[in-house]
Amino acid sequence: MSADAADLVAPTIEGPTAAVRACLADAKLSVADVDYVNAHGTGTVANDIAEIRIIKSVFGHEAKNLSISSTKSMHGHALGASGALELIAVIEAIRCGIVPPTVNIEELDPECDLDVTLHHARDRLIRAAVSNAFAFGGTNAIVAVKKFAG
Repeated sequence: MSADAADLVAPTIEGPTAAVRACLADAKLSVADVDYVNAHGTGTVANDIAEIRIIKSVFGHEAKNLSISSTKSMHGHALGASGALELIAVIEAIRCGIVPPTVNIEELDPECDLDVTLHHARDRLIRAAVSNAFAFGGTNAIVAVKKFAG
């Protein structure tokens, strides 16, 4: 987690970037280990562009190898419950080997030149995933989940 309470609703890059990096370090995952990011994805221009910049900053050249989607596009923004719903989606994505889609989107911003799964789920082996949750006031909570090899 990180907190960067610069503004009640305007996202920053630094706080979430630090939270994602700390999460990966705590989970002992490299950026190359992660196959899927469940984006916070509120559907606002400011937040979505900020999140793409965060992903690019953290994952560097590995960002091109990620599958990205936002399950919030299907279950809605449930405020405090969103993180739990998204974690369930991430666990099931890993278990089933399916990247859930981002629905209800007509056009990606040109700055979003990463592999965003749109409209339909798709098969993919997911060894590890990250789920981003960015809240009002700059509270950033990130969780990483890894496939159990047992």
